[in-house]
Amino acid sequence: MKDKNLLVDIETKSLDELNNMVNKIIDNLEKKTSEDFVKDYQDLIKLNNLIEKKIHQEARSISQKTKEKIYKIISNGKKVKKNIKNS
Repeated sequence: MKDKNLLVDIETKSLDELNNMVNKIIDNLEKKTSEDFVKDYQDLIKLNNLIEKKIHQEARSISQKTKEKIYKIISNGKKVKKNIKNS
């Protein structure tokens, strides 16, 4: 697998699909000669790194969305308190 191909694949596939790709590579490693083994193992390492990056991106995205929602809730709460005091 080329690194560029992996980048395209990782953007279009779910984590489950990527996990299946990893499992297939691992299964095939047992059947390979030493030269093929090294190449497939390197591909496996690249794929693992790309999966880790995708997980970190998702975690950052979730964290950012959570912060925005918390800020929105807090902001609305302050507005409600002001309205109650003014009433």
